[in-house]
Order: sequence, then structure tokens, then C-alpha cells
Amino acid sequence: MVFGFEHKMNFCCLYEKRSSGILFLIEFLLCITVITTPFTTALRRDAVVLLQVKSSQLQDPDGRLSDWKLSAPNSPCSWTAILCDNKTNAVVSIQVPSFGILGNFPSDFCRIQTLRTLDLSDNYLGGTVSSEALSLCSQLNFLNLSSNLFVGNLPELRTAFADLTTFDLSLNNFTGEIHRSYGFQLPKLQVLRLLSNFLNGSIPGFISNLTELTRLEIASNLFSPSPLPADIGRLTKLENLWFPGSNITGVIPESIGNLTSLTNLDLSYNSLTGKIPESLGSLSSVVQIELYGNNLSGEIPDVFANLTSLVNFDASQNNLNGKIPESLTGLALETLNLNDNNLEGAIPQNLALNEKLSLLRLFNNRLSGHLPENLGMNSGLNEFDVSGNFLDGPLPPNLCLKKQLEILILFNNNFSGSIPDSYGECSSLTRVRISNNKLSGVIPPNFWGFSGLDMLEISKNNFEGVIPPTVSNARELTEFLVADNNFNGPVPGEICVLEKLAVVDLSRNQFSGDLPSCMTKLSKLLKLDVQGNHITGQIPTDLTAAWPDLTDLDLSGNQISGTIPSELGGLPVLTYLDLSDNLLTGVIPDNLSKLKLNKFNVSNNRLEGRVPPSFDKGWFVSSLLGNPGLCSPDLKPFPSCNKRRATSMILVGILSGLSAILVISLLWLVIKSRKLNLFRSKSKRSWKMTSFQRLWFNQDDILAFLNKDNLIATGGSGQVYRAVLKNGQIVAVKRLWEANRGPESEEVFYSEVETLGRIRHDCIVKLLFSCSGADFRVLVYEFVENGSLGDVLHGEKGGVLLDWPRRFKIAMGAAQGLAYLHHDCVPAIIHRDVKSNNILLDEEFRPKVADFGLAKSLLKDMEEGSEMSKVAGSYGYIAPEYGYTMKITEKSDVYSFGVVLLELITGKRPVDPYFGESKDIVKWVTEVASSIPEQGGANESVGICDEFLDQIIDPRMKPSTSEMQEIKVVLNVALQCVSSLPLSRPSMRRVVELLKDKSRTRSK
Repeated sequence: MVFGFEHKMNFCCLYEKRSSGILFLIEFLLCITVITTPFTTALRRDAVVLLQVKSSQLQDPDGRLSDWKLSAPNSPCSWTAILCDNKTNAVVSIQVPSFGILGNFPSDFCRIQTLRTLDLSDNYLGGTVSSEALSLCSQLNFLNLSSNLFVGNLPELRTAFADLTTFDLSLNNFTGEIHRSYGFQLPKLQVLRLLSNFLNGSIPGFISNLTELTRLEIASNLFSPSPLPADIGRLTKLENLWFPGSNITGVIPESIGNLTSLTNLDLSYNSLTGKIPESLGSLSSVVQIELYGNNLSGEIPDVFANLTSLVNFDASQNNLNGKIPESLTGLALETLNLNDNNLEGAIPQNLALNEKLSLLRLFNNRLSGHLPENLGMNSGLNEFDVSGNFLDGPLPPNLCLKKQLEILILFNNNFSGSIPDSYGECSSLTRVRISNNKLSGVIPPNFWGFSGLDMLEISKNNFEGVIPPTVSNARELTEFLVADNNFNGPVPGEICVLEKLAVVDLSRNQFSGDLPSCMTKLSKLLKLDVQGNHITGQIPTDLTAAWPDLTDLDLSGNQISGTIPSELGGLPVLTYLDLSDNLLTGVIPDNLSKLKLNKFNVSNNRLEGRVPPSFDKGWFVSSLLGNPGLCSPDLKPFPSCNKRRATSMILVGILSGLSAILVISLLWLVIKSRKLNLFRSKSKRSWKMTSFQRLWFNQDDILAFLNKDNLIATGGSGQVYRAVLKNGQIVAVKRLWEANRGPESEEVFYSEVETLGRIRHDCIVKLLFSCSGADFRVLVYEFVENGSLGDVLHGEKGGVLLDWPRRFKIAMGAAQGLAYLHHDCVPAIIHRDVKSNNILLDEEFRPKVADFGLAKSLLKDMEEGSEMSKVAGSYGYIAPEYGYTMKITEKSDVYSFGVVLLELITGKRPVDPYFGESKDIVKWVTEVASSIPEQGGANESVGICDEFLDQIIDPRMKPSTSEMQEIKVVLNVALQCVSSLPLSRPSMRRVVELLKDKSRTRSK
């Protein structure tokens, strides 16, 4: 330009003063032309740059940028996502968040020298971001590339970004270490977000150089174990320090107390040790402190008095001891989480003065004494959980005064007295668990019938009285657990309107009268237990359609009369049936043979007639005793069903003698060939056998195959044999390692029996039969023709499974099986050893999840604690958090399944010498991604580029172009599953949804 803008305006003003009439008009138009022509040229140049980038580096499938046209008035300042300076009309901002655009990093946007803001977040941009391309953007104030599909090493900053205040690369697939340039080339940086990538290396100490930072968020990466920088306190302007799940070790530095501007401190899910530093008491601005899921020890320092802004404090799941400091409970906290520690002493009384407290979790400690009497009087409590302590005394009468309490959990304490009448007005309650205390008296009538209540667990107390009709108002109730009390009177018919009931446990009370016949309307019932009462009447007959999901039925220890309905045999999933200690008469229906029962007991009744052949086995004797009218052809001690004639006796004697000789001869031959050495010391009477399907064989047919000629696999829990039965059926027989090798064998056996015995899913292997003795444990499964996925991928059968459609079919089926375990089983089941060797393939390559030796229900996790005494899982499949928490969740299965997906894509084992020393498949895939150079061109695939796939994909597959797109989808799912932070992993139900959506050509 010849003139600056102000000089041009002055020039025009002079013409205005000197001219008049037509001469003035001509001169004024000339003036305007002189002024606007350079700006028009600049804007047109910027518009050309924008259009070139759009056409060569981006795709806009949703047409969000369709108004980018030179012909548009005032272009490009009128275009969508473009912001110009009000005074100069220069382009200063490009913001396209969540526009659905595809392509590579559009670095040419930064050739617009006036550009200060570039927001490309939440799109489908991929490929690498090279240091050279990033250097073009050094003039920016704001750069946001988050929530895209970028891969490769985190780019180096080769030039100073002198004015950059916000730099957000989070939620991508960047790898490598954080380069030293980040500590020296960003002098004005206020926001640095690198979270949820695949960054490795240690947390760098030079982060402390960024003294202008207000937000530092680099969590959820693959950092190696490393401490927080000792001089982290230099970041005095820091407001948000967000490091959950960052593999941080060592102690919390004392210098953290210098972060006086800090509002959020999150160091959760790490491996921090040592004490909570007293300098925490200097964080005068802090609003939230999250320290849960570490290994912190010692006492909580009594230094919180000045933290008047603190709203949320969570130091749960550590090893803290001592008392709860009064300076902490005296604050106006909204949430206080100190559960799963070793805290002791009384709960401070000043907690009751808090007017803000809504959530209090103190469960699983060693707290004692009474609850503060005035708890709830001043604050609207929403969740209150003090279970698993040594607390005693009465319940606070005002706990629900504000009518906001939804969750009340007090189980496993020593509370006494009655439930206060005021609790009968607590209509906000949705979950009540107060079992295993010393509470007594009559429960307020309205307490039974809150409209939003979904769980009522009041077992193992001394409550009395009747269940009132008000229970009919609890229409959301799914679990009704009142066992081990002194309730009396009839079971109210009003319970029949609670259509969502799944579990009803009325056992060990004083209930009397008939069971309401309308209970057959409870179509979602899974478990009904009324044992140990005074129930009379008969068992309902119309059951088959009424209870299609019933697995457990226990009516034992009552005065129930009449016959056993044959309709019980039509319950499709019933596995537990106990009718013992009643007044039942008639015969045992043959129809019960259809059931696959883990537990069957009809002892101590008045049954008569012949024992059905399916129950005429030695291991059922104890379940049949106490019925003098029962008979059996040869089952002792029951009398024979036929009158014996003298000739028959002689014949039987002769046959018995011959049989004895034959048996002795056979035993001698078998022992000589070592085929039955496991029975040398024990007789059949010590065996325990259970069948889960209708079978055409017995234990003798199976045990003959337990020799080396039929051995097909050996694993950590036992050996697997192939058995061909007389009718041609092929089964797989798993003999677990002998009990004298340690208690684990018995644990594994009963885990598999308990788990598989109640599972019904096409993608989970069927357990047919179990047999156990003092020295052996045997499980019989359906035989799966093609062996395991591990065998097919990595063994001699490696040439069989080459094409992608088969691999995807296996991925989908295995995901559905695991989703069933996690989401459809009640309680949910964690497999804990998901791997390719535990996914079996039938003749059509349909997968079946197998080997439940380490399986554990989430219910047991809650009851027993989730820490493991032995390694759960297999090397290469174990989620990283297990190494420092020793805790297993369903997200651990998700991680292992992600590794299986990587196996299917790459054809490589989880741990392979090909990867290099100390590397597994997850680390190898991320490192390959980091080695891909920047891709260019308008047609380059986004997210996961073809060059990346070419380096990792199994060369035996040779996928088509469309299959390559499917593989990209599955690879993205795999990368989500193997996220280092459990919270970032999808649920297995979500994994199934993502895999079903394989037709998409891109995936986030």
C-alpha cells in the first residue's frame, strides 16, 4: 500500500474540504477507490486461499461450507465459520468445530497472515501433523485440533509460537514423547491439552517452564511410570491440573502448595505413595481435589480450614488411616468420598452443620461410634453410604429431612433401634440397603412403598410385623430382600403388582399362609426364595409361561403340601430347585428330567413311587432321603420297586458274582494301563456329578478317554481331551489339575461350574456335565471343531483363516458373548481371561467364548473385594491398571478384547519378538502409527491412513477396498478398547454397537 488507512482517510477529508459539486463527487469516488482496492485485493487473496484449502485438503460431506463462494457478497467475511476484524475486514478466525469435515491437517489456512484463531475440533481429520506444517501457524493465538483422528508423533515446535495461548491436541492418536520444545517455545501458553492420546515416555519436568499456564491436561496416555515434577509449584497461575490415570509414581511434591490459583486438582488412578502433603492446605482457591485410586498412606492432615472454596474432596481407594480431620468435615463440601481406606474413630460431629453436603461415602473403613445425630438437618443429602464399618447406635432421625435422599446404604454395621418414623416420609428414596445390622421394631408403613424405589434390602436384622399393603406403590422395585428377620403374617398379594421384580428373598422369617397365586404374574422373576417360613398351601401349577427367566426356586423348610407340579420341568432356565422339608406327596415328576440343575433337593417330604431314571444316581441320594415311599431298582438305601422272588435272587446272586469277577478283571487291566489311576484311592461314592443338558452318556463313558492319545490341549488350569462317545457324539473333556496342587484348582472348578451352568448364549461354549472327586475335577463341554482362535491365527492352522469377513464374524460374535456376560447376566460376570486361545471356533467359524476358570461375578466382587491374590489374565492381555491396583473390572475384559481385535487385524500374537524388547502389540501398533510421515493430497484417507494399515495388517488377508474401510472401523474400536484409562474404554455393549456400524467409512 502507498498510504496507510488513516493517511488515506485524511487524504479524502482534504478533498472534501477543497472540492464542491461534480468535481467533489469525482474526486471522492477516486478517493474511495484508492482506499478500498488494496483491501479488496487482500480479501480476495484470503478467499482464494480458503477455497484452495477446501478443495485440496478437505472434504465437506455435510455441505456445511457450501456458501464458500467468491460470488458471495462481502466474501469471505460473510462465509460460514469465517470471522473478520470489524475495522480492517481481515480474516482473523476460522472455526469449524463438529462440522463433519474430512481430510488432513489444513496447514495452508495459516498462510493467511492475519489469522489468529483456528478451531478444527471434533471432526474426522487424520494423517500426521508435521513440524513443518505446524510451523506455518506460529502466528496463532488459539489452535484446537482436538477430537480428530490424527496419528504419528506429537509434532516438534521448531519455531516460537510467541502469542499462542491455547494449544489443544487432545483426543487423537498421537504417539511419541512430549518434545522439549513444548517447554521453551510457548512463552504465553495458558491452556495445554494433550489428554487421551498414545503418548509415551515420562511426564517431562520442563512442563514447569510454562509459567503462564492456567490449564494443564495431559492424562489418559501411555506414560511410563514417572513422578510429578518436583517444581510443579512454579505454575502459580495454574487453575486446572488434570492428571488422572497417568502412571504417576512417587509422592505428591510439597511444592504443590504454591499453586494458589488452582481450582481443580485431579491425580486420581495413579500409583502415588506416601502421605498427603500438608501444603495442600495452602490451595486457597481449590474447588475440587481428586486423589482416589492411589496408594497414599498415613493420616489425612488436619490442614483444610482455609480451603473455603473446596466443594468436592475424594481420597477414596487408598491406604489412609487415622481419623477424619475436623477441618475437612467443617467445610461446606458438597461431596466427600473417603471410602475404601483404613480410617478409624468417630465421624466428626461438625459434619452435621454442613448446609451443602449432598453425597457422603465413607464405606469400607474402620469407623466406629454413633452417626452425628443431626445429619441431614441442615443439608439436602442425596447419597449416604457408610456400609462396611463398625458404626453403632440409632439412625439419625433427620437424615431425609430435606426430602432429597435417594441412596441409603448402611449394611454391615452394628446399628440398633428402629427405623425412625420420619424415614416413612422419604419419598425420594430409590435404593435402600441396610442389611446385617441390629435394627429392630416395626418398619414405617410408607417406607415399603416409595414410588421410585428399585431395591429394598433389609435382610439380617430383627425387624418384625407384617408387610403392609403400601408395598404395592413401589412399582419400580426389582429386588425385594427381607430375609433373616421376624416378619410374620401372610405374604401380601399386593406384591403381585410389582411387575419389575426380579429377585424376591423372604427366607428365614415367620411368614404363614399360602403363597399368593397371583405371584405367577411376576414374569421377570429370576429368583424366588421363601425357605424357612410357615408357608402352607400348594405350589402353583401354571408356571411355564409365568416365570420364563426363573433360575432359582427355593421353597424349602415350610409346610407346603400337594404334589410337585410337572410344569416345573418346563421352566427353561431353572438351575436351582429346593423343595426339601415340606409336606409334599405323590411322585417326582419325570418332567423334571428336562431341567439342567446345579442344585436339586426334595428330601424330607412324603413323596412316593419310583425315583425317575435321571435322578437315580448316587450323587442324588442326599437330595432324596427322608421320603420313605420312594423306591429304586438299585439305588441304596431306597427299597427295591420290585418284589424279589427266590429265583430272581439266585439269578441276581449269580450275575452279581460274575459281575464282580468281571469288574475285578477290568480294574486290573485298566490300572495296569494307568487309565484310571485317579480313582485308586477314592470310590464312586465320593464323586459329585451334575448335568446341565439332556445327556446320553455317564461319567464312565467320559473317564475312559483321559489318556495321552486323546489329549488335544494343555493350559494353565488343566488338560483338555477329545472324547468320541458310543452314539458318535464328540465332546471336549477338561480335567483340571489335581487338587493336591493347591486350592486354586478347586476354585477354578467351581467357578466354571457356577458360571457356565447358568449361561445360555450362542457365543458362549456349553457346559454339558461336571464330575468331581477328592483327587480330580472334570468338566465336559460341547466339542468345537476348529479349536481356538489362537490356534487358527498363530498355530499350524494359520493358513485356514485368511479372509477378513471370517475375522469380523469372530470379532462380532465374541463381543456379543462378552456383552451378554457384562450386561445380561444377573449378577454381571467378568471373564478375567479374555484371549484368543479362549475363543473357540465351530465348523462354520462361529466363535464361542470359553474357559471360565477365572470368571467372577460383579456381585462377588462387591461382597469379597475386587483385589486379586493371584494374577488374573494372561500376559499381553492384562489391562495396565491391574499392575498398580490389582483390581479387575468389566473394563479389564474390554481391554483384553481390544488386544484380540488387534490380533485379528495384524495376525500377530500379543507378545511377539517381532515387536522388539519389552513391547507388546498395543505399543507396537502405536509406534508404527508414529512412524508414518505426513500424508498429502485431497484423496488421502482420513484417520487411519492406508500406509499405516499396510504396515500392520496381516498380509495373509488381502482385503478388498471396502474391507479395508471395515478394518479401519474395527481398528478404531480396538484402539478405544485398549485406552490406558479405564473410563475412556467403551462398554462391551457399546463395542457391539460400534462393530455393527462397520459400514461407516470412518469412525471415531
